[in-house]
Formats: sequence, C-alpha cells, structure tokens
Amino acid sequence: MLMTDHDMLRQELAPLMAKYEQSRSALIPMLQSVQAKYSRISPFAMQIIADMLGIHPVEVMGVVSFYSFLNTEPKGRFIIRLCRTISCDMVGREKVARQLQTDLGVEFGRTTADGKFTLEWANCLGLCDQGPALLVNSKAYTKVTPESVHAILEECRQTYGVHAQEKKEEHTI
Repeated sequence: MLMTDHDMLRQELAPLMAKYEQSRSALIPMLQSVQAKYSRISPFAMQIIADMLGIHPVEVMGVVSFYSFLNTEPKGRFIIRLCRTISCDMVGREKVARQLQTDLGVEFGRTTADGKFTLEWANCLGLCDQGPALLVNSKAYTKVTPESVHAILEECRQTYGVHAQEKKEEHTI
C-alpha cells in the first residue's frame, strides 16, 4: 500500500500524540521531531501537526517563529550558535566569530554551500562564566578560542565520517 507524505508524517508523529495524551503539550516535541528528521518545519508539516492537535495552523506557526531553535528553512547538518552576550564579548567572542567565518567561508546567518554548517548567533547560552561559548547542535563548547575553532570543526567533520561529505538530502515535508 502506498502512503502519502501526509500519512507517513502522521504515522511518525502518532507515538508523540499518544505519549502526551493528545494534548497541546505534544506541540513542541512534535515540532522538534519533524525538524530533527527534515532539518526544517515546512508549512505542510505545520498543517498536519495543527490537524492532529486540533488547533489552528497559525498557532503552530506562532510557536515555530517564536523559538529561534525551530526553523522553517533548511539548515546545515551542524548548526553552530555563538553566544553574543556582553560577557562572551569581553573574553574574545569577536575573534572566535571571525575565525568561524574564515574557516567556513560564510557569514553568520548563512549555511555553507555543502550544507554541512550553519552559523547563527545565540542571545544567551547560560554559560556566561565560561565564555566565549558556542553550541554545535546540542553540544556546548566553552572557553572557545580562535585556535580551538579548528578542532571543533574537525570534530564535526569526523562525526559522520563518509556521510559528512554527502550533501544533505532534501525532503518535501
């Protein structure tokens, strides 16, 4: 039996609906699940989630647009978020930012051509006493220096081995 994208996404999200007893508290876990698999949350996915939760799609879009860690556009396999608070600025954030841009060849807010890395600013990572701090996906790095940027990027590249060399697969959902 052929399944449509709509049916497949509903099937993937059904366990979350059951876990959260079909309540609105399933919204963020559902959004995170879609983003983890497809690297973004499309309008199509927002509509399905709204239907499953019995809420208006505008409410879902409001949550997606409010949280900076949720994306409507595809991002890199590795999203690097550098803290831009004053405490990180005072201990060398600008030099780390320049090194990241130089090594990756992109400005903040952009993704590398191979789809591996996205550079973003973070308003606060809660690591003010250990700055400059950055987050790569969900892994925190503290007391980052321009010299340590090379090692962090190399660690990312080696995480997926051969797969890190492949361009991210584009999904329609």
